[in-house]
Amino acid sequence: MDTTVFPSNTLRLTFAPHVLHFKRPAGTSRGVYLDRRLWLITAEDTRTGRVGEGECAPLPNLSCDDLPDYEAILERACRRVEAEGCIPYEDLRAYPSILFGLETAFLHLASGSPAFWDTPFSRGEAGIPINGLIWMGSYEDMFAQIQRKMEAGFRCIKLKIGAIDFDEELALLRYIRERVPARDVELRVDANGAFSPRDAQYKLEQLSALDLHSIEQPIRAGQWEEMARLCASSPLDIALDEELIGVNDPAEKQRLLDTIRPRYIILKPSLHGGLAGASEWIRLAEERGIGWWVTSALESNIGLNAIAQWCATLGNPMPQGLGTGALYTENFPRPLAVRRDCLWFDPIHI
Repeated sequence: MDTTVFPSNTLRLTFAPHVLHFKRPAGTSRGVYLDRRLWLITAEDTRTGRVGEGECAPLPNLSCDDLPDYEAILERACRRVEAEGCIPYEDLRAYPSILFGLETAFLHLASGSPAFWDTPFSRGEAGIPINGLIWMGSYEDMFAQIQRKMEAGFRCIKLKIGAIDFDEELALLRYIRERVPARDVELRVDANGAFSPRDAQYKLEQLSALDLHSIEQPIRAGQWEEMARLCASSPLDIALDEELIGVNDPAEKQRLLDTIRPRYIILKPSLHGGLAGASEWIRLAEERGIGWWVTSALESNIGLNAIAQWCATLGNPMPQGLGTGALYTENFPRPLAVRRDCLWFDPIHI
């Protein structure tokens, strides 16, 4: 990942907390988010006056570095980066959201632009295919969201399930399949660990009849043997998400993949080791024939742009989960826009 080194006597890092408010409550099986707290890092090269911005945004009750002394840890990390002029990756493995914020600030500082790499995406020549996300809610609310996504032209729709009655969720999925075949719209579901090991197999069999692409994290993370059993027997492909959180040592990553053998893993840099850690997961997955895609984790436009710029270098044609930048009533400016089912970057308005 970024290995830029700045002279330690010319690098200055500051950070400040911010709170973003959701336009509508963001429901998951773990609860409902109304706002999002983050820390904006600013890295300045005092020789040139150039600055770079990064975002540190641990998710409450989910990120492995959602800690009560987070600001103190961030302060120590910033002072060390100032002193050494580079990011101490190995020593920050346990703090993925801090790593991600520092990486983003360094990439922005080094490039002098939100376009971190020269790609068709950063030149505004190609968009990144993304899924349309359906948030948990009542049957009527989720039904209305599905209609809007289909009318907007999304060819991949992802539903968060596990909050309402399972039969109602099946009815929602049948509604889509009755109108649009799998060749036209790919359906993914995300259970966020809502199923129990006891009923997961039955629910996976019911879902598999609906021509779904995959299901994310059907049971709670940390049950490796149960998840391995499901991955081996499920008629529906399983993708790991929360299962990867807190697994930061390379040897432990290998052990997880070798034990569970999922069909896919889903990479969220601010949860899964920053850009460097997510790249490590990708390498290990590809060595084992395991597929993957990239997803944002409710970041502001600063974090979303960094993930999209990185994702555009990876050459993965699958729809990615990068459409969350418009969730907030306020946001930081970045030239990002969703057009039909793709995320686009506009270099003219940098």
